[in-house]
Amino acid sequence: MTTQTSRQNQRNAAIAATLAEVSALTIPHEVDRATLGQVSAALQKLADQKDLFGFADFPPPSDGTTTSTRYRLSAEGQLPALYLNSIVPGKKTIPHNHDTWAVIVAVQGDELNRVYRRTDDGSNPGQASIALERELVVRPGTPIGFLPHDIHSIHVVGDAPTLHFHLYGRPLETLTGRIGIEPETGRVVNYNATQLSRSEKIAA
Repeated sequence: MTTQTSRQNQRNAAIAATLAEVSALTIPHEVDRATLGQVSAALQKLADQKDLFGFADFPPPSDGTTTSTRYRLSAEGQLPALYLNSIVPGKKTIPHNHDTWAVIVAVQGDELNRVYRRTDDGSNPGQASIALERELVVRPGTPIGFLPHDIHSIHVVGDAPTLHFHLYGRPLETLTGRIGIEPETGRVVNYNATQLSRSEKIAA
């Protein structure tokens, strides 16, 4: 057995064990902030196995025009859904929600997360007002979790690429109710339809 095949087998086993642990935490129960903390701890154990998740197997884009590649680590339609995002500096998003719970854990690199709260009453579906609540740099050992209606944006700055796990209660392609909020105008957009990068690969 080659070293690469052995690493792949170890990686697949580690992913399966983590998803089983997370499923036991989330499937039978309503996910709250305490649950997000438990899920973050489970995913952190996977991220600590850095020899299984490196840029050699999960390279960032190198075409000069794309800022991120998303590798799907869970099976299609599997709950929860696990991805590994390989991102180059310069990647940023508009503020958005997830329409499900979500946890981000870093394997390598820093990602600034800005967390917002809505200051309007939500009565106008096409417009929103938000205020910055806090900032957190997600890096190895410092995860972040979100409930379905929490709003955040990400910003990868500096000169080093990042590898971050993104774990969702449902697969990304099913999150059709996600919203994005244009910070300059407050206009509400369908995040998946207008903003979500389609650069996704299935991990071998």
